Amino acid sequence: MTDTTRATAAASGASATEAFRQKQRSTAISSKERVNTLATEVISAVHDVIRRHKVTYEEYDALKAWLIGVGQDGEWPLFLDVWIEHVVEEVANENREGSKGTIEGPYYVPDSPKHEAETTLPMRENEAGTPLLFQGQVTDVEGKPLAGAHVEMWHADDDGLYSQYAPNLPEWNLRGTVVADDQGNFKIHTIQPAPYQIPTDGSCGKLIAAAGWHAWRPAHLHLKVSAPGHQLITTQLYFQGGSHVEDDIASAVKPELILDPRPAASGTGSEVTYNFVMDRS
Repeated sequence: MTDTTRATAAASGASATEAFRQKQRSTAISSKERVNTLATEVISAVHDVIRRHKVTYEEYDALKAWLIGVGQDGEWPLFLDVWIEHVVEEVANENREGSKGTIEGPYYVPDSPKHEAETTLPMRENEAGTPLLFQGQVTDVEGKPLAGAHVEMWHADDDGLYSQYAPNLPEWNLRGTVVADDQGNFKIHTIQPAPYQIPTDGSCGKLIAAAGWHAWRPAHLHLKVSAPGHQLITTQLYFQGGSHVEDDIASAVKPELILDPRPAASGTGSEVTYNFVMDRS
């Protein structure tokens, strides 16, 4: 990637922070007792790490500088979504029946344009990448089709870049909300995304380098599937044999979320069928 197309930590961090601020959130506030319990245990866990590992003042000052840097870079959404969210998702959905979910990630944008049940996601002319037909059906846990279910998809391009988080991409590139037909069926024509590194030129990158970690996420499709009276499914789908499926930096891969595309019947690109099963709310 050239410098003019690379997604920098500062730019993507600012976009992720602004998107989070605009996100509709519940107005419910935890009780003082709940806040006290959670905050006390988190702080106590930090105290325990300091004592067990004999953290020095130099290390403490380095931590303070790094925390300040994360805020200045706007990378708190990135840090939390990469290293923390997968556990929150696991706990939040542990009793939900139906299809598995995983993290939303920092690059979601709500209110993407709606499309008919068979559609091609918005993309540039001659969009790079292998054509992919992603198709399936949305049903409830009893197998009843959910007519008009919304299948919202977004993903990176062949350079690992997301529209609205990297320069020079059309606003809704590779983003859209597909309305399933009266049998809950959908067909989405798109391109297979590439694996990508999370931005490494900011504070999260400094942590990765200091710890000797890698910064890679496997190629994946993001989806939100919704239908009235049913619990929202937020998920990511990965590709069999893809790079970093086994060691995703965000720890978001689950066996149930791995796709195995086959050559498309059209003779161009690949196709895969994946069905969504939704639990009642």
